Amino acid sequence: METCCKAADPNADAASVHLAEAVRAEPEKMAEVILKNIKKVYPFISGEQKKSKKKKADEPEKKKTNLQITDEGVVAVQEFNLDIKDKEFIVLVGPSGCGKSTTLRMVAGLEEISGGELYIDGKLMNDVAPKDRDIAMVFQNYALYPHMTVYDNMAFSLKLRHTPKDEIDKKVREAAEILDITQYLERKPKALSGGQRQRVAIGRAIVRAPKVMLMDEPLSNLDAKLRNEMRAEIIKLRQRIDTTFMYVTHDQTEAMTLGDRIVIMKDGYIQQIGTPQDVFNHPANLFVAGFIGMPVMNFFDAELKREGRQYFVEIGGIRVELSPDKEERLLNNDVQSQPVTLGVRPEHTDVADKGISARVDVSEMMGSSVHLHVNADGRDVIIIVPTIDMKGNYNIGDAVHFTFDGKVAHVFSKETDKNLEF
Repeated sequence: METCCKAADPNADAASVHLAEAVRAEPEKMAEVILKNIKKVYPFISGEQKKSKKKKADEPEKKKTNLQITDEGVVAVQEFNLDIKDKEFIVLVGPSGCGKSTTLRMVAGLEEISGGELYIDGKLMNDVAPKDRDIAMVFQNYALYPHMTVYDNMAFSLKLRHTPKDEIDKKVREAAEILDITQYLERKPKALSGGQRQRVAIGRAIVRAPKVMLMDEPLSNLDAKLRNEMRAEIIKLRQRIDTTFMYVTHDQTEAMTLGDRIVIMKDGYIQQIGTPQDVFNHPANLFVAGFIGMPVMNFFDAELKREGRQYFVEIGGIRVELSPDKEERLLNNDVQSQPVTLGVRPEHTDVADKGISARVDVSEMMGSSVHLHVNADGRDVIIIVPTIDMKGNYNIGDAVHFTFDGKVAHVFSKETDKNLEF
């Protein structure tokens, strides 16, 4: 381990080396986390179901959520299956209300598991108290004790375990050095910025050397610049401590930059699990395609045509042959000619002399590129044009044409929204 650390950073500070030595001195912890058919149901409050049924009979109400409602209550998480390897960094991502934080809280023991099994290090944890799970959690709101100094906040959990004072001092100062908060150890949380408070919260978690580190949207209260800085700090931290990470966010940029694998959720169900590159290049369905990537993917109504072993998409008067690897996957699934939803990312959409006709609505200068919002047959389409390739300015109302390559086109079923390649 020492060799790896030194190879990655020959100028590693003393604290990193001390922490590595401390980890080596302790028995090695395995932290594989397995969730089998995990389910979370929030039961109705007494009388709530009757009231709901009465309201439906008298006056129809618009559905505000897509979560399943059963006789037991509202199902927040359904059929959640995930094997997290030892020392893996897993990110749960999805819109608000999709069940990602609820899943994290079930792993932490802060929410009761309604069904299924949770294993940490091969041990069933469903009925184990949170304090006995050897996990640490970093919350969105920092959850620091305002009357304690930074030092005491970080040392608190170790004091509860009756850890010797010299060991507490060593671990707190090593963690503070890694997170660059040594100069703030004697301050109270109110004297710190948001980013500094979050570092303290992370430091309080890592001094315990937990098997599993849980993070629930830890950067959402920070401004954009600080979020970028803290993302980099978390990546560095991950290299320095040997633990398994479960990280929850609604920000797909965080998910793409931090995770070894991403778990994309919607309405309590897993939509896709894969590496950042995999979910970007091969989205499993329309939801994943529209959620991952910024700006969002362009979608069109199109026709998928099969001619022997070849596949084409027809849209806006143009015909584009799909790439050989896409054709092979479609052939394996015996996909026939049919109407489809075609997806093409803005960065893969090109302005051309010929192609689909459109008219410029908005031109956004982004520095290295221009984001063109164009109207193509009543549909808003975004085209990213590198400024180095621009031949002139684009003005509102200008007529343009755009096209795309067959290797970057995604075809989704009109009936199921699933990617027809998989």
